[in-house]
Amino acid sequence: MSQSLFSRIHRSIVCLAALLAVAACAGSPSGSAGIPTALALGTWGGDGAGVIVSDTLVHVHVGCTLGDFRRPVALDSAGRFNVAGAYILRAYPVQFGPSLPARFSGVVRGSLLTLSVAVDDTVEKRLVVLGPLIITLGRDPRLGPCPICVMPRRMR
Repeated sequence: MSQSLFSRIHRSIVCLAALLAVAACAGSPSGSAGIPTALALGTWGGDGAGVIVSDTLVHVHVGCTLGDFRRPVALDSAGRFNVAGAYILRAYPVQFGPSLPARFSGVVRGSLLTLSVAVDDTVEKRLVVLGPLIITLGRDPRLGPCPICVMPRRMR
């Protein structure tokens, strides 16, 4: 990866993390009451996005794309996380291309998750940022023409 591309990716991730921190502080109650320590198991859904959290894996869909990162993910005292994973930008109707390195950043407030994904598209040599998306625990994802898949068996 060229130094210039690495610098742009690094700046983008830092900006994304700062935006999430500002968003988290804007509506957060004082103190840490009600802040979870882990990403809750189950299906999280919203318009154009869905997340399935199992004991060992978090499976993410944004539109017709998908990715994964390992669970458990510890949330900091403000309910935030930032972890490495893998993402497929060309997943529907036929999966095309490699799994790409990605950073998943989020803030959990009760049953709401604000999630962003920064994908290092090594094929097209660019950073793709998906989100921020607001999704709700226990809500069905609405992805339009792209179905949310079940948790991959190999990763359960």
